[in-house]
Amino acid sequence: MKELLQQNYGFAFEDKLIDEIVQVSLLRDFNEGDVLIDFGDYIKKMPLLISGAIKILREDFDEGELLLYFIEKGDTCAMSMACCMGDAKSEIKAVAETKGQVIMIPVANMEEWLGKYKSWRNYVFNSYNNRLKEMLSAIDNLAFMNMDERLLNYLFDKAKINNSKEIHNTHQEIAYDLHTSRVVISRLLKALENDGRIRLHRASIELLTRK
Repeated sequence: MKELLQQNYGFAFEDKLIDEIVQVSLLRDFNEGDVLIDFGDYIKKMPLLISGAIKILREDFDEGELLLYFIEKGDTCAMSMACCMGDAKSEIKAVAETKGQVIMIPVANMEEWLGKYKSWRNYVFNSYNNRLKEMLSAIDNLAFMNMDERLLNYLFDKAKINNSKEIHNTHQEIAYDLHTSRVVISRLLKALENDGRIRLHRASIELLTRK
């Protein structure tokens, strides 16, 4: 675990902090589709993502789910941190977008390190700031963007996370993430293809333009 931490967080954390993380934390593997945090869970450990990608969903008033943001290598989830600190039930759901690894840090140590290590404080505050910006972007998407714009942004985000211009998701899976119907997504994807922005294949969607 120490080698993984040094590779991914050595630029941000002191050696003493890395040593303490190794002593108290657990390394967990996950596969695509695994639910890492569910609505209503009490979160006792904070995740540090080593590899892979995780999507963060919020439950809406109609008991559906809405995509807030993705977290990638080197990230953590600000909302899970907030639940950890307040000993509150989770208001988000974290689902693995790809397979990967995550280091789980106990809450007690996380709070202790805020006063002990400047690098940890900076990391936590920067993580809050980055996730806040992403949540504000998600709100802007809902309030001001048409569904076709939201869909295209979603496809760009998926391509970035997977480091590929091809997105291997069904129309139904995309509709679920964007909280709309499969029929709407299929119609918009066809329109984007007609505009020359994507190419539809039998089991994938290919991006032809850049963000």
